[in-house]
This record gives sequence, C-alpha cells and structure tokens, in this order.
Amino acid sequence: MCLAVPGKVLDIEERDGTRMAAVDFGGVVKEVCLEYVPDLQVGEYAIVHVGFALQRLDEESARQTLALFEELGLLQEEFGDPWEAAAAMGETVREARQ
Repeated sequence: MCLAVPGKVLDIEERDGTRMAAVDFGGVVKEVCLEYVPDLQVGEYAIVHVGFALQRLDEESARQTLALFEELGLLQEEFGDPWEAAAAMGETVREARQ
C-alpha cells in the first residue's frame, strides 16, 4: 500500500536545479522532492506521496495523522525493513507449501 504520509522538513537543498528535502516521518528520514510545494520551509510539515511533497500541513494535523498511522501499523508497513518483509513473505510461502 502507498500512503500519503505527513512529514516534517528537516533540511532543504537544491540538487541539479531541483529542490530536495530531508523529511522526517515519525523517526524515518527520507529524501523528498519539493517541486510541487516550492515555498515549503524547514520546520514545516507536508503530505508526501511517492517521494513528492504535495501539500503543506499544520503541525497538529501532522502529529495526529502520524500517531494514527503508527497505531494502525501503517508506518511499519510503509517504511518497514524490506529485508524483514521479504523474509516474512518467504516464511509464509514455505508454510503454504507444507
């Protein structure tokens, strides 16, 4: 599943003419393109989908959404360890074959 997840902008830089940011998603930091929200600043929150900031979001809404996603296990699903997920999938396949 791909979610639009709120994140806090930690750092902004221009790379090859494109504004990029380090964005914190409740403890997971990812690179995000800011071209759709060019006036976004460090310390602000944005809704991010597939690596692109789509819309500015107020801090309280961002925190509530992150807390809800965490409670539902969606952050682990979205940002979890891919090796752990692959191992779990392999285990499920082995069990199904037995």
